[in-house]
Amino acid sequence: MLVFGFHAVTSRLRRQAASITELYVDAKREDGRMRELLAVAAQAGVEARRVDAARLDRLCPNRRHQGVVAIAESRPPAVGFDALLDAIEGPPLLLLLDGVTDPRNLGACLRVADGAGAHGVIAPKDHACPLNEAAIQTASGAAESVPYVMVTNLARTIDDLQERGITVLGTADGAERTLYEAEVPASVAWVLGAEGVGLRRLTKERCDALVSIPMRGEVASLNVSVAAGIVLYETVRRTRLGAAS
Repeated sequence: MLVFGFHAVTSRLRRQAASITELYVDAKREDGRMRELLAVAAQAGVEARRVDAARLDRLCPNRRHQGVVAIAESRPPAVGFDALLDAIEGPPLLLLLDGVTDPRNLGACLRVADGAGAHGVIAPKDHACPLNEAAIQTASGAAESVPYVMVTNLARTIDDLQERGITVLGTADGAERTLYEAEVPASVAWVLGAEGVGLRRLTKERCDALVSIPMRGEVASLNVSVAAGIVLYETVRRTRLGAAS
């Protein structure tokens, strides 16, 4: 697979350098970002080949590669469901995606999850997209730092989370309480559906509670990655910031 752009390639070099089989950089770029990337590559033992921009364009057509393109082995699943939960220290913060099939939405959700310090993103195998090139690129490095776990049955996974003492909150239009009125515990898994479609019936029924995100304007719903950012950072604001200080 191709990995391109400074964020994605640098993250791959730092976390999974052994997966990179070839690294190409624009021979004419000598700026600070390029020097930093080359230093990371050298430290990781990956040789960067300087080539002209035309070759990079052929390797990565119609993509904004920024003068950096890596050819890498496909990213293997970093961790399974049980291993993910067993490795968490402190109160878990998780994001579950139900029916999110657009890879760019997945990538954006991973990036938000990384920013909020979430421990992982979980999705069902039959109603989600895999972690493909488009998702990895959109994630801007977060695909390397946030575990993405695909499970066979999301409803059963919710049951498993609840058995571990993790509260499962779903977002839904028309819920009795808004995000800002509902109780949000420190150990929480947020479940979000695709924009416009929302959560499936079985998923809704498994949640401990449903909350809505107030919409003050004319649009009826938010992009799933925007909604993820709102609920995750509200959780951080309520349950993490005080403990950190």
